[in-house]
Amino acid sequence: MRELWIKIDPSLKTEEKKRLIEKTAQFTSTFIVEAEDIKIARESGAKSLASTSDAGDILLVDSREALKRAKKKGKKACVFISVRNKGDEEEIISAAEASAEYVIAACPDWKVIPLENIIAAIHGKTKLMALVSTIEEGRTALETLEIGVDGIVTNMKDSKEIKKLYNAIKGVKIRAAEIESSERMSLLSAEISEVKPLGSGARVCIDTCDLMKEGEGMLVGCQSSGLFLVEAEVHETPFVAPRPFRVNAGSIALYILAPEGKTRYLSELKAGDEVLIVDREGKSRRANICRVKIEWRPLLLVEAICQGRTVKTILQNAETIRIVTEEGSKSVSDLKPGDKVLVHLEEGGRHFGTLVKEERVIER
Repeated sequence: MRELWIKIDPSLKTEEKKRLIEKTAQFTSTFIVEAEDIKIARESGAKSLASTSDAGDILLVDSREALKRAKKKGKKACVFISVRNKGDEEEIISAAEASAEYVIAACPDWKVIPLENIIAAIHGKTKLMALVSTIEEGRTALETLEIGVDGIVTNMKDSKEIKKLYNAIKGVKIRAAEIESSERMSLLSAEISEVKPLGSGARVCIDTCDLMKEGEGMLVGCQSSGLFLVEAEVHETPFVAPRPFRVNAGSIALYILAPEGKTRYLSELKAGDEVLIVDREGKSRRANICRVKIEWRPLLLVEAICQGRTVKTILQNAETIRIVTEEGSKSVSDLKPGDKVLVHLEEGGRHFGTLVKEERVIER
């Protein structure tokens, strides 16, 4: 678990400091406090304290020389450096090489590039903490260079906002596992019963800010209770280069399964929204949309039977659109009755995208 430190503002009144520590001690690794606040911090439930005072658990220093003195005392040390230029980056690298247990990087101006440089240089040599003032800054620091920082130091004073930041840190740990157990999909084999060419209509390509691989795509369908796993455009063809960021998702009125078990209409999606990428094993992950591309193309109705239920989807009639199967995928242009594809079934209806299992809804 990545660490969360809280820097207590010395200008706060004593009672305000106590309340903040009491409300956040359960999810805070360390509090940074002034020497005069060490006693009240411990009385308020702080487990670990970083301070310029030897009475703290971690000695807070601002130079390599001070780090050497802390090491001679046998203290854990944390070097705090404000990064404004290349020299400050080098000071952090020097501190890591001198075996500082922690380094706090405060990036008041450029916030991303300095962190990228520092992570690349010292990852694994020390615990790199980033000073942030907002949840958005925290998320960015945790995801920089994919590796992210080892922890967050915040100077926020609102305990509710600090808890949100703590939850963001937990969320990064979940994403690192590349699976959110609450969003693992049950996929079933369905038998194609009909493939019927239709006229032209508006279809939606979803271009993400991520890259997908073979067997990954999105769950879409005419009914919210029956969705087909449509594969991303990951295959090389004689006429079209792969577009692994894209799922050609079908008719604009289709449902798509979104994060947190909700559905949305393809017509609602726009750049910046989150979608759910699913693979043939049912593992899922989130991705942001870069663009939604709507064009008028010939369409194809695909029907399949699964557990006695008929499910349908409408996709563009083109060789590059493929539905995922248990062992591979099949182009819609090659689909025929009797073929097997993967679908996701649910019970109940939807109210503004939220599943209501007890509701009876008929969608044909």
